[in-house]
Amino acid sequence: MCAAKTILVFGDSLSAGYGIRQDAAWPALLGKRLQDRKLDYSVVNASISGETSSGGRARIDAALAKHSPQIVIVALGANDGLRGLPLTQLRDNLGAIVASAQQRQAKVLLVGQRVPPNYGSYAEQFHMTFAEVARARKVTLVDFLLDGVATQAQLFQADNLHPTAEAQPLLLDNVWRGLAPLLK
Repeated sequence: MCAAKTILVFGDSLSAGYGIRQDAAWPALLGKRLQDRKLDYSVVNASISGETSSGGRARIDAALAKHSPQIVIVALGANDGLRGLPLTQLRDNLGAIVASAQQRQAKVLLVGQRVPPNYGSYAEQFHMTFAEVARARKVTLVDFLLDGVATQAQLFQADNLHPTAEAQPLLLDNVWRGLAPLLK
């Protein structure tokens, strides 16, 4: 039996499960949680390691056309921040991605990101950009994907950027807090 509804996870390496088994990544765990709770959704993980908001903007329409999701989880921006992308570009790209999903009648969950504090004033402005987009597009926001994980070095792979398999349930819990109300 095929699930009646689709959740599209549209992110970067933090959602693609970089460096860990795909079935251990938080989107796969989300699929298991939905199944365990007998919620009629399937999860399509269209996340790509290294993806930026501009790359996501370029491919969102094709992903929406292919999967016809009822819910889109947008988890992009970390790579933009690490590269110091101008925040107007990040805001425009995220806004366009969310708008495309909304035009297809999908509910959207925007997942916020942070960059290290040594990025100075850019770090706080970067983080606030996600809230600005969520407010402007009237979508649900998860403040920070790595909440409860970012300060625990043991939950990161050797590169100190990508969470371990042990961190994935925590990432799922962060996303779930924003997603659960959208499932009703």
